[in-house]
Amino acid sequence: MTTDAANWAYCEDFVPEDAVLLEARDTADQLGCVPVHPGAGRVLQLLARISGARSAVEIGTGAGVSTTYILRGMGDAGVVTTIDVEPEHHKAARRTLAAGGFAPERARLITGRALDVLPRLTDGGYDMVLIDARKVEYPQYLEQSLRLLRVGGILAIDNSLWHGRVPDPAQRDEETTAVRQTLKSVRQDESLEPMLLPSGDGMLVAVKHAV
Repeated sequence: MTTDAANWAYCEDFVPEDAVLLEARDTADQLGCVPVHPGAGRVLQLLARISGARSAVEIGTGAGVSTTYILRGMGDAGVVTTIDVEPEHHKAARRTLAAGGFAPERARLITGRALDVLPRLTDGGYDMVLIDARKVEYPQYLEQSLRLLRVGGILAIDNSLWHGRVPDPAQRDEETTAVRQTLKSVRQDESLEPMLLPSGDGMLVAVKHAV
């Protein structure tokens, strides 16, 4: 293992996950959905706590790993609206959240295609948005996320390095190109103050401010 890879692995495992998250990861493997890495999950939890987030939107629920991290960072009144196209994912996520001790009203699970659901959510009504669903739709998710976030709200985009393909200009497949385009749009948007973290598979974080 190279020094860079060893450092990454050490950081990812720095805070061990508990039984709730490990069980959710096993369920995710069975369902064929890929949750956030532990390091990225901790980023989300700390962002939610530091910002005092009380309302969040999650695009891509999976088995509820990232939902759990966000809710753990929120105060007792925090609510996550989480969207996934697969009903089986939401069944698994409900089990994960129940095992984590969260009341049902802490998570609003909406089953459906994200690009159909997001336009129905309230403009400027959310403190935090996580993008972690279909990579080819990331540019459209970004457009909707900017509408949903309040000034001072936090945008988080998982898989921002996409298995190391995004930094490599030779990689031009549809998914990589969409993620790369999304990052470029964030960097050029004067309403956003971004930072790209190597945690997990890459986590882009940005704060929305008034322009």
